[in-house]
Amino acid sequence: MEESLPDPDRVPLAERSILALGGHEFSRRRGNEAIRDHLLGLLPGPRPKLCLLPTASGDPAEQTASFYNAFADRPCEPSDLSLFRLEAEAVDLAEHLLSRDAIYVGGGSMLNLIAIWRAHGVDDLLRGCWERGIVLAGQSAGAMCWFEWGVSRSAGVARPVPGIGFVPGILSVHYHRDPARRQALLAEVARCGRPGYGLDDGAGILIRGDRVVGALSARAEASAWRVVPDGRGRAGEARMAAEELVGPRAAIDEPSAEVLELRAVRALRAGRS
Repeated sequence: MEESLPDPDRVPLAERSILALGGHEFSRRRGNEAIRDHLLGLLPGPRPKLCLLPTASGDPAEQTASFYNAFADRPCEPSDLSLFRLEAEAVDLAEHLLSRDAIYVGGGSMLNLIAIWRAHGVDDLLRGCWERGIVLAGQSAGAMCWFEWGVSRSAGVARPVPGIGFVPGILSVHYHRDPARRQALLAEVARCGRPGYGLDDGAGILIRGDRVVGALSARAEASAWRVVPDGRGRAGEARMAAEELVGPRAAIDEPSAEVLELRAVRALRAGRS
């Protein structure tokens, strides 16, 4: 919902961007570097500033280190903001967040994430960032938090929990890796008629303003799914056409060309195509 008071720094709704990812990590495993570069391609300027918010996992040092390592050879200025260490690392939250070009939210507990943000007023700050055109992004809990609802396991059982509501509808992540999340999304869309989206690990959707405008996939098996009521008290799924992302180099969990050739030779010798 638009604010009633004018703000000279606000950009039109259609110019605000959110990149929601079903599952992603800062490593050289398949698809991750392609997603990283895609995110950077959404940002302005030759050296954009981006900030990691690892709140949902309790600000683990490993996640922060992986984030810096992933962007070390890219033309950008990474930073992080820990809400669990403000006593030792005091920072002006508004000044830091509003000076970034992008804010990336890591995965973890969505319930804890929203509660901690609200305790610090970060949810309101992020709305201000979004309204000023700062790109918002994240994976898992960091993707669902932007929606009205997300299918979370924060309390154990997969069920809808409220997000901060920049995007209408409900999102579920780890869509086919965790069948309980998928079933919870289908049941909720059938029950209430909200628009829904399901994201496999390695897939994502791009939101402009409050509308989903496209999908992406960094792995052959990763898809984004639109979930809608079927008019008969149930919900149906439709795979979204997705932009296929290609990484800048071979992933560490992909076999080399030599290994693939050897496998093909062995298959031919064994009489398989």
